[in-house]
Amino acid sequence: MSAHNPGTELDLSWISKIQVNQPAVLRRAQQIQARRTVKKEWQAAWLLKAVTFIDLTTLSGDDTYSNIQRLCYKAKYPIREDLLEALNMHDKGITTAAVCVYPARVCDAVKALKAAGCTIPVASVATGFPAGQTHLKTRLEEVRLAVEDGATEIDVVINRTLVLTGQWEALYDEIRQFRKACGKAHLKTILATGELGSLTNVYKASMIAMMAGSDFIKTSTGKETVNATFPVAIVMLRAIRDFFWKTGKKIYHHVTGRYAAYHDLPMC
Repeated sequence: MSAHNPGTELDLSWISKIQVNQPAVLRRAQQIQARRTVKKEWQAAWLLKAVTFIDLTTLSGDDTYSNIQRLCYKAKYPIREDLLEALNMHDKGITTAAVCVYPARVCDAVKALKAAGCTIPVASVATGFPAGQTHLKTRLEEVRLAVEDGATEIDVVINRTLVLTGQWEALYDEIRQFRKACGKAHLKTILATGELGSLTNVYKASMIAMMAGSDFIKTSTGKETVNATFPVAIVMLRAIRDFFWKTGKKIYHHVTGRYAAYHDLPMC
């Protein structure tokens, strides 16, 4: 993982000029999905690689220490040993990228991973997940407490109201404060794209998040009615590419499914 994104100054002139061509994005998404997939050993290689990009996650109201302990064991041993031996990958140390839990369960995850003798990072959702509708002071304190308890990655959710009403400067300021509260922890910003209203808003929110210092931008919480889609992923990746071309800074992309979040390499 590269160094933190320190962010850039807010460039509202850039944001104001953004307009996503939705029909073109939808056509591109159809082309990608129509491509043939890799087969046999190449498919196995891609799937193994995908496992190493997963944030293995539990975000349930009935989470207990035993649940977290089982999750951490699965993160350390995500694939059956006999399958790894058949693929001659049993000695490669394949684990998931991280374990992701609620802030109140961070201590449990840190303890369980330490007991398992592994150094898989602990990620924590924060900032009023999944809605992001609590007071800013409360959201910031939640970030700080999660970091104090040992989380090294913080998944913040943005206040979607700021996007829907075009309050880009306020959104930038909030994410800058999240960046500061994270300290040495990586900042992953969840956009909840299914609730942003348009692909243009998805691009703008992506760009604001990167300007404000996000190390990752992430599609969704997994709890919206609409989560990750191909068109949204294309728009976010193009925002990452454009940000890289303008600043030289590489940002990472997250695609959230129902049970896990998948890291993608930057599209640059």
